[in-house]
Amino acid sequence: MRKPLLINEKARLTGRGFSLLELLVVIVIITILMTMGAMGIRNLTGGKSTSTAIANAEAVFAEARATAIGKGTSTRVIVDANDINDQSKYLRKILVAAQDLNEDGTPKTTWTLSSRGYTLPDGTFYSAKFSKKSATGNEPMTPEQLTFTKASDSGKYVVYEFNNQGICKTPGATFVIGGGARPKGQEPIISGAAKRDFAGFTIWGNGETSTFRNTTQIGDLTAVKNF
Repeated sequence: MRKPLLINEKARLTGRGFSLLELLVVIVIITILMTMGAMGIRNLTGGKSTSTAIANAEAVFAEARATAIGKGTSTRVIVDANDINDQSKYLRKILVAAQDLNEDGTPKTTWTLSSRGYTLPDGTFYSAKFSKKSATGNEPMTPEQLTFTKASDSGKYVVYEFNNQGICKTPGATFVIGGGARPKGQEPIISGAAKRDFAGFTIWGNGETSTFRNTTQIGDLTAVKNF
């Protein structure tokens, strides 16, 4: 007479476990999905940082224009291009400066910072190479040596200027920022994953700005590696 099987023995004989090959396939699929998810989150975060930075930079330009009209003096939006005292501000700190006036209202040769400014989010930098001095030309923005009333503020800056009526002196100039990284002791670099994470805006004669995010309006991002 055949001895009846216990429940555990039936499960052992009839149940089928996963083979090693099947387990490996599952692990590979999970790894691929996690990698794709991480890349998606990284791109989303980078795009959000750029969008936030552009909106805040436009607000700085609006502040400069309002200050020019309100004080009746020329103002400048300046981007810190000094790479000596504080490297964290290099191509990331944006400030507003107003031209000093004599008692009779005539302009001096010195300027004074009129705001605490705005610092771009981590991993984003201003690009003087892709920012242009006019809408029709291809001349990049270049840093200038500026003198301030407070000597410690003097140094190299990229300049966008408004006259005392709030009119931009370089109509059609563009302001471009992008995602990247800065290895210690080196210039900021554009990583492969960040080449799509660029945005900017045009500053028109009346001081208004027009935002663009299409990289074809910025330039050939594959042609250069540094900002």
